Amino acid sequence: MASTPLAPSMRAFRQTLNISQLRNSRTFHSSARLLDSNAAGVTVRKPVGAFRGGMFGFLLGSTLAGAGTYYYILEEYKVSNELLTEDIYVRRDPVVELYERMAI
Repeated sequence: MASTPLAPSMRAFRQTLNISQLRNSRTFHSSARLLDSNAAGVTVRKPVGAFRGGMFGFLLGSTLAGAGTYYYILEEYKVSNELLTEDIYVRRDPVVELYERMAI
């Protein structure tokens, strides 16, 4: 038998090797903090991606900037229109008086 010559050496190996030492000498380690974070069930968010996130941000920013500009220009137009209308009414009275004097 081929296994009989190895039997004495295997018995010697078993006597020198303690099972508890084998269990304590594992080759990988993990900290308690990492073990707790996995046990807590933290969900990992899928990243959005640079293209989709950038495109969404660009469109949102452009829309907000355009809306702000539109309302600013609209307000400026209203103010200038009121000033122009007021100026026209102020200048109308002397012109009417001038026409009346020239008609006589």
